[in-house]
Amino acid sequence: MAISSNGAHARALPISYVHLAAALLCGFALRLYFIMHFPFYSGDTKFYEELARNWLDHGVYGLFIHGQLMPVDQRMPGYPAFVAALYAMFGRTRMAVMLAQAGIELVTCVFAALIASRIAPAAKKSLAATIALWLAALCPFTASYTAAIVSETLAAFFTTLALLVLVWIFTDPVLDASGVRSFDKQTALRLCGAFAVAGFVAGLGTLVRPETPLVLAAAALVVCVRWRRWVDWPKLALASAWMAVGLLAALTPWAARNARTMGRIEFLAPRYAESAGDFMPRGFYAWTRTWMVRYRDAYSVTWALGKNPIPIAAIPETAFDSAAERARVADILTTYNSDLKITPSLDRNFEALARQRAASHPFRTFVLIPAERAFVIWFTPRVDVLRYSGKLWPIAEQWRANPAEFDVAVIFGLLNFAYIGLAAAGAWRYRSNAGCAVLVLYLVIRTALLTQLPTVEPRYVVVCFPAVAALGALAFVKSKQDRLPAAREDSFESSVAYVR
Repeated sequence: MAISSNGAHARALPISYVHLAAALLCGFALRLYFIMHFPFYSGDTKFYEELARNWLDHGVYGLFIHGQLMPVDQRMPGYPAFVAALYAMFGRTRMAVMLAQAGIELVTCVFAALIASRIAPAAKKSLAATIALWLAALCPFTASYTAAIVSETLAAFFTTLALLVLVWIFTDPVLDASGVRSFDKQTALRLCGAFAVAGFVAGLGTLVRPETPLVLAAAALVVCVRWRRWVDWPKLALASAWMAVGLLAALTPWAARNARTMGRIEFLAPRYAESAGDFMPRGFYAWTRTWMVRYRDAYSVTWALGKNPIPIAAIPETAFDSAAERARVADILTTYNSDLKITPSLDRNFEALARQRAASHPFRTFVLIPAERAFVIWFTPRVDVLRYSGKLWPIAEQWRANPAEFDVAVIFGLLNFAYIGLAAAGAWRYRSNAGCAVLVLYLVIRTALLTQLPTVEPRYVVVCFPAVAALGALAFVKSKQDRLPAAREDSFESSVAYVR
């Protein structure tokens, strides 16, 4: 009833003006609070800002290396371009970047509302959209990152927009027709264009963060299941081809730039953000993946490599299966600590350790460690940008050490559990919906990828929280399956009343 009363506006955006204005104002106030009280700058911030300045001042997307400006491809150009554009318009102030991110994040909240609306039944679209909008607007995890000069906010914008396009496609009833011949020419062109748009938006997101095409991987799995019959294979081929066309259309200029400037065709940034010819300690990273399950170990071990000594005491006991293995690692680290250089020889020793640990305990290496990493990535207080430790254990000790910081960590931790719990409930309630399947598969695929990184970084799932908010809203809205028994009962009662 609410949808019909709002007329054309409700059909375009099924949220009342009152809720829309109130949610966005509250959301902006929350983001402004974080910007004023918790601005956050990291090592990545300096990197992005230098790329932006050099682009503006010298017309070169590069860094000064040994006093000479050199073009680089270590980072995708989307976020530096965003920062450079704001610098050009408003001056080189970080405040302009943060406020722009606050505005972009509020648009992302509207995208989350539209996703929930598209999945919900027709009679509940307004309710689903309104709840999703409030959940997204008041989410402290995404809001806090608008105060950080890092790429998460912009990446979340493009990721959520790509998911919205895909959900829009997969909830279109026309896709249920069997065989491509069942489509008229206009419908076929519209679907091809829609898949191309999804690929292009994902490509724009890839220019910000290179893992954004995972949204297309989730869509590919859905179409493979939905169109698994041979009669639907032409539709499967068309969808895959046009998503690829859209993705390549967005990435080709970057690849062409790399071919012309760097002498090689690169559609993505290097995995470890290294320059051409740099030695990367892949054996060391393989070794850390066999034991590292805590975020704080990245500071004392992974990020310390090549910069600071790594004492054997910094390595947790879970990294060793025996005293002999611990002594072996201690010997390797002693050699490294003598000059802070990780040589190919030392790296091969770490690689041998990684292979040995994986061979001795394959279940631990390939199942338990990734599962622990996934748990840590998702179930954390997310107070890192607030400059809080987020430590909760042991409870009594942490509370005595800093009661205010402990309270914030508890509140954020409980909110995190609430958002994820609601998302799980919504995903289960709409488990038969293809649009919901795209969201869930994306979250699963992205989580699986993050468990294979050299470190454990919960911030990499911040871009997922608009989708989490959309799923969480669906927990409050009955699906068609939930409504079937009630509908049958209402129909029976109406029939009896009519007969009487």
